[in-house]
Amino acid sequence: MKIAITGKGGVGKSTLAAALTLLLAKKGNQVIAFDSDPDANLAQALGISHTEREKITPISKQIALIEERTGAKVNQYGQIFKLNPDVHDVVDKLAYRIGNIALLVLGAIKAGGSGCACPENTFASVLTTDLVLFKNETLIMDMEAGIEHLGRATAKGMDVIIAVVEPGQRSIDTALTIDRMAREIGINDIEFVASKVANAEEEAYIRGQLPREPLGIIPLSDTVRAADRDGFSILDNADQSLITIYEDILKKLAV
Repeated sequence: MKIAITGKGGVGKSTLAAALTLLLAKKGNQVIAFDSDPDANLAQALGISHTEREKITPISKQIALIEERTGAKVNQYGQIFKLNPDVHDVVDKLAYRIGNIALLVLGAIKAGGSGCACPENTFASVLTTDLVLFKNETLIMDMEAGIEHLGRATAKGMDVIIAVVEPGQRSIDTALTIDRMAREIGINDIEFVASKVANAEEEAYIRGQLPREPLGIIPLSDTVRAADRDGFSILDNADQSLITIYEDILKKLAV
């Protein structure tokens, strides 16, 4: 199962990605958790301590590896480099492992301009394609907003793309744009999850704005806020009602 989670910044993408990753791993699945959002938060949501997070080097900072595999120097332009570098062993070499979870953090990639073809971007693109199309493990991808940074074939390789929304028009607009863009390139399995919903009025607002019934309604939760503040995993100290919501989302995804 390949699941991509996207939406406007701050809506709770990493929270949902971490919850699904932890539940799948608990069920015995081997899970690759890929944080491809430049504002990387997935490690913290998984409950990895600050000390341990400091040991995680983002893929974008693996300069020696990128240069070796692409045959070009990073931050130098006008070079010839491999457009299909070998990435088959990146998970084995670079993932931070927690039980059944292999965490990869992409990190921010600096490009010389929009659409810039550079070794770092090429390496990241090929790695993403490899994770989606060629790895057998379950994949949970915590993405930046939108899907335009995915190639058409890679996006089609996803079993489902989940757009997370919160009670706000900007969040809804982003989700609807993601839905439209995905359908324009032939991706039809786009789902929604509502997050940070404080009351019945906000739930009704979200349901009224979306074109389809959301997979789940995640309430505004002091437990989630405390986990973020104190560095616990998103499921640590969560009450059963919240865990059940995440479990029901997985059931609807047939995972």
